[in-house]
Amino acid sequence: MKKWTSYSMAIFSLMLLTSCEAVETIFKAGMWWGIILVVGVVALLLWLFSRGRNS
Repeated sequence: MKKWTSYSMAIFSLMLLTSCEAVETIFKAGMWWGIILVVGVVALLLWLFSRGRNS
């Protein structure tokens, strides 16, 4: 029975590590998309404000 418990613990930990890597990849992609969107929105706002002053 002890052998079965150690095997199940090993499999369970491997499954958790794999899901952690997947979550890490998703958050890295989300972080970069967030940075790109924030920079885009700030650039758009600056362009709109500078366009409004020149008119």
